[in-house]
Amino acid sequence: MLKSISIAAGALALCMAGTVMMVLPSQHAAAQSAGMFVNAVDLDIVPAEREKFLAAITENGTASVKEPGCRRFDILNLASDPNHFFLYEIYDNEAALKAHRETPHFKKYAATTANMVAKREARPMSVVASNAR
Repeated sequence: MLKSISIAAGALALCMAGTVMMVLPSQHAAAQSAGMFVNAVDLDIVPAEREKFLAAITENGTASVKEPGCRRFDILNLASDPNHFFLYEIYDNEAALKAHRETPHFKKYAATTANMVAKREARPMSVVASNAR
């Protein structure tokens, strides 16, 4: 009798350990996504400067994703307006975004495009949930 109780307790402990291990990764993923910081930027470009702007922002985006705290740097173009761009940048935290703004490639981009941007609206955001496939 004592042996069967001991076996049952052992089996229960193994089941519980398996359940905990299945729960922990999702909690870890949720904690990671909760810490992400997004910089969402709308840009209206001077029409005559579009191609030069596109070259400059592409160079900046390519260099940005190589930074330690930058997870993503998407450059989107509004389908109905070839001169409207949207930047979707994901960083580990706000400090990583601030560090990005101090890099030589960002400073070059900012100086190069200063007269190309007719309107700029940046919106810092925190990630509530990240759903990707």
